[in-house]
Amino acid sequence: MADQLPPCPQCACEYTYEMGALLVCPECAHEWVAADDSDSDSPETARVVKDSVGNILSDGDTVTIAKDLKVKGASSAIKVGTKVRNIRLVNGADGHDIDAKVDGFGPMMLKSSVVKKVL
Repeated sequence: MADQLPPCPQCACEYTYEMGALLVCPECAHEWVAADDSDSDSPETARVVKDSVGNILSDGDTVTIAKDLKVKGASSAIKVGTKVRNIRLVNGADGHDIDAKVDGFGPMMLKSSVVKKVL
C-alpha cells in the first residue's frame, strides 16, 4: 500500500482505517480528521463555532439546549436545559454543525444557535 495511514493518536494502534473524511481506530474506536499539510491555510482550520450567547465551542464540550426543539418522528420535544455531553463539531447540512447524542433521543445533528455552552 503506497498511502500509509497515521497511527491512532490515543492508543497508537497501527490498524487505522478511513471512513469518509474521518480516520477510525478499530481498537479504541477513536475518530479524528486526518491532518493534511497541503491545505494548512484552509478556512476549515480557522472555522470558529459559537453557541447562542457567543461562547466558542470545541469538540468534547458539554452544552445545554437553549429552547424547546421539535423532533421529527418523535412524540415529544427536547426540553430547555437538556444537557448534551461530548459534542463533535462537523460541517453539516442546513447549518447543523454539532453532532451529538441526546439522552432519550439518540444521535442527532444540532445547530449551534440553539445550544448554550456549560461553563
